[in-house]
Amino acid sequence: MTDATITPTSQIPSPESTGPQQAILAGGCFWCTEAVMQQVRGVQKIESGYIGGHTPHPDYRSVCSGETGHAEAVRVTFDPQQVSYKDLLGLFFATHDPTSLNRQGADIGTQYRSAVFPVTPEQERETREVMADLDAQGVFDRPIVTSIEPATEFHVAEDYHQNYYADNSRQPYCVAVIAPKVAKLRKEYAEKLNA
Repeated sequence: MTDATITPTSQIPSPESTGPQQAILAGGCFWCTEAVMQQVRGVQKIESGYIGGHTPHPDYRSVCSGETGHAEAVRVTFDPQQVSYKDLLGLFFATHDPTSLNRQGADIGTQYRSAVFPVTPEQERETREVMADLDAQGVFDRPIVTSIEPATEFHVAEDYHQNYYADNSRQPYCVAVIAPKVAKLRKEYAEKLNA
């Protein structure tokens, strides 16, 4: 397993920058969030991993115990000329349940919490705006409980978690849980996706 820290703030592109930027999103199982973000035009790289906990070197087993405090998350590197951070947030909120506290479907525990880890003050502001807009519009039946947390150290997950859906699309969890999310994304947001 390789640990990678988040880019120091001094090296993160400003909102005006035209270079690649990063977003860190936790929407339950990272396999699902990764599969969704892989479809998005302008996404250059996705890493599944762990963030927001207190254990120095988490691994899948320890995170699944719920005792490390980490969330399963993805770190998305994207081209802001092709997809905006707000668009990524819109797709993120549309493809998981941000109204369930510490659970997504049958996945239960703080490791499956809905959370956003902004890497710049601008991302934090935009995250709060998007969440307030969704609540004001009544998009969901219940209030959004997604947490906004500091972008602490991001630990890249074990290799077998990377590109999981693409490599294991016939696995029962993928068929039952991930495939419907991808199908919904393709049906409702085709204009934002890769051909």
